[in-house]
Amino acid sequence: MHNTTFEAPNLSRRSLLKVGLMGSAFLATAGLTATLSGCSASTPKAGFAVLRESDLPFLQALVPVMLAGAVKPAQMPAAVSATIENLDYSLSHLSPEMLKLTVQLFDVLALPITRGPLTGVWGSWQNASAADVRNFLERWQNSPIGLLKMGHASLLQLVMMSWYSRTESWAHCGYPGPPTV
Repeated sequence: MHNTTFEAPNLSRRSLLKVGLMGSAFLATAGLTATLSGCSASTPKAGFAVLRESDLPFLQALVPVMLAGAVKPAQMPAAVSATIENLDYSLSHLSPEMLKLTVQLFDVLALPITRGPLTGVWGSWQNASAADVRNFLERWQNSPIGLLKMGHASLLQLVMMSWYSRTESWAHCGYPGPPTV
């Protein structure tokens, strides 16, 4: 007769820290590899101050999912475009160190070798469904790896600040706009 009882995994604080450090090292290595291999173009796409051609497919898949419910479907393409423009503007005003970290995050999300295991999106972002993007966001939000949680929070903050700084977003949340002086 086989023993079919399950033993709880012996997860100590030390082993959790080791997993977190290994994950951090993996992400840092992947970002560095993407940068050094030329996978991440360092020049912005024409018309943008910071965003590169390799960043746009991810952002074009991410933004509609994050704005779902706040933007009418007919207005979504214009909202996505405007949000990405504002995001580029915001990124161009970040400190050099914060910009470097954000670019590394975008590199990790664009590089196929890291995108699949970290996000669950194994194909290109252009082929990812809204459900795939939602699953990725949920995966990072609930991850035991702190670095992925920080990545989720950063993406959420960047996109939401870029959208809600636009006047067309104010009506949805009941903001009448700044007072006139």
